Amino acid sequence: MSAVTGVTHAMATTSSAAANGSALKARKSYGAAALRNAAPAPNRVVAARRSGMTVRAMGNTFGRMFRVTTFGESHGGGVGCVIDGVPPRLHITREELQFELDRRRPGQSRITTPRNEEDSCEILSGVGLDNITLGTPVAVLVRNKDHRSQDYGEIAVAYRPSHADATYDMKYGVRAIAGGGRSSARETIGRVAAGAIAKKILKEIAGTEILAYVSQVRGVVAEGVNHETMTMEDVESNIARCPDAASAEKMIAAIDEVRVRGDSCGGGVTCIVRNCPRGLGAPVFDKLEADLAKAMMSLPATKGFEVGSGFAGVNTTGSGHNDEFYMDPKLGLRTRTNRSGGIQGGISNGEIVELKIAFKPTSTITQPQQTVNRDGVETELRAKGRHDPCVVPRAVPMVEAMVALVLVDHLMMQYAQCNMLGQDDYTQLVQGNMKTLFDPAHVGGAGDAGGAKREMSIKDMSAAFSED
Repeated sequence: MSAVTGVTHAMATTSSAAANGSALKARKSYGAAALRNAAPAPNRVVAARRSGMTVRAMGNTFGRMFRVTTFGESHGGGVGCVIDGVPPRLHITREELQFELDRRRPGQSRITTPRNEEDSCEILSGVGLDNITLGTPVAVLVRNKDHRSQDYGEIAVAYRPSHADATYDMKYGVRAIAGGGRSSARETIGRVAAGAIAKKILKEIAGTEILAYVSQVRGVVAEGVNHETMTMEDVESNIARCPDAASAEKMIAAIDEVRVRGDSCGGGVTCIVRNCPRGLGAPVFDKLEADLAKAMMSLPATKGFEVGSGFAGVNTTGSGHNDEFYMDPKLGLRTRTNRSGGIQGGISNGEIVELKIAFKPTSTITQPQQTVNRDGVETELRAKGRHDPCVVPRAVPMVEAMVALVLVDHLMMQYAQCNMLGQDDYTQLVQGNMKTLFDPAHVGGAGDAGGAKREMSIKDMSAAFSED
């Protein structure tokens, strides 16, 4: 943000706060009529826009250089995302996105919501006929099909305890009742789709692997999981998504026990990152773990976050907690232990990044609960609808996706700031990425044409457009 933009943004924020304060005071003192008079005049709003004062979109966009905006409600026409900042010339297919969405979709097993959605994705823009990204915004849409809005009659007026129903009304004065609207986990479809692209970029550049698994359900804690060797196949080998089979059986039993009673339970997800590029993160406010914390806590039902030793670190001493350095003959600087969880000083150090995320029990249960309706009258609620008795099995791909979004965003920022100077050749940076337009060695189609060999030939592309 430039100095001028920063000042105008601050002025707009201050003016907005003052206007809101005046409006609140008027409402308390004189009621609705005074509130209307205290509202900013339309001509002032227009003048503010013309002067360059803008208000950032409220809470639906994540990232700086790799920016993801999600849209849609649980029972609306569909949900999805728009991803801006995707590097051009990345080969990505619909099937790669669908693989991740299938891991997230409902109706997978008896311990997830029985809502039956295919979650079939459509790539609307940003990817060419040859599955090569164009560098323009990538839009992904998943249409809602199996929604039963009639199941939400009771909660139209009665607030579900510990759900976002009441707070959405407090904030907006209106809410999407059926399915919970934006507070539903269906909003995460856009995140998972965007995360599939981020994963592909990280894999191609650094061989980065991001793997999450269910590490706890109620009092059952996973045992014997080796973060050095575990695979996605291990995680996906059972419906609990725990790589240890014995622990998985206990977790499934714990979920079944509350499910048959119309209740729910919480759990924990652990996520690891192998081959994380070194140097990601920035001092002070943009530390890597700070952005990871925001990403994890933005997911539905999250209530806790740890990196490395986490809260257990308070019981140790410096001599017992410090990760001593040594020189590995093949990999260079390493640490003998990893209590830091792969991040030191807010910057990745090349070790395995280790995160833990706590998820609360699903708030919508069929057992009767005491609550209050929109008229402020106390009442009893027995909620209906189809909901996960425990969210953590389906949260696994959501966690992976958000970690990938943070890492690719930081990787792009790292390259832009720290890898621009000191290069031997700036030709493509100065002349552009199409070598046939400036390099005699490539004019006429000779050579690689700036990496175009993976793209469709002119003849094949012409034929494909003709078919369309």
